[in-house]
Amino acid sequence: MKSWVEDAHTAPVQTPEQFPLDEPEGPYYEADEDAFVRPATGFWSIGGRLAWVAGLVLALSSFTDWYAGSSESGPTLSVIGWHTGLLGKLVFFVGLALLVLAALREFGFELPSTIPESLVVIALGSLATIFVLIRLISIPDTIVAAGRGIGIWISLLAALAVIVAGLLRASEEL
Repeated sequence: MKSWVEDAHTAPVQTPEQFPLDEPEGPYYEADEDAFVRPATGFWSIGGRLAWVAGLVLALSSFTDWYAGSSESGPTLSVIGWHTGLLGKLVFFVGLALLVLAALREFGFELPSTIPESLVVIALGSLATIFVLIRLISIPDTIVAAGRGIGIWISLLAALAVIVAGLLRASEEL
């Protein structure tokens, strides 16, 4: 009489079928190296949009009134950021650089991989913030109007928004 152990060793065993090594063909299985990568959605995708909107507001804010006031004998005066010296012009060109960076990204041009775009946006936002803060604290001597206008506050908020946009972009790149 055979034991159950001997029956188990002599029983025929079916071998599993081998899976084909080739990938199935069809539109869903084709490997494309230049495949479209879907951008982030929801809250984190706001970084790219905020960068160009804040850059546009920053560039346009140099044409708003940075200083306003009235002289003793005359009408109310307003001095735009462009006329406050070199710093007002530099704020415009920083905003313009942000717009060019966003336009190049939309047309498919990218910065080298060693220079993250978020770092460039943060650096430009920090530079613009410093320029605006200098003009916020130090009013040029040639300007008669002593008060600060709404435009300089808009410039400051736009420069800070550029920094926030760069930080959001950095979180998207992770």
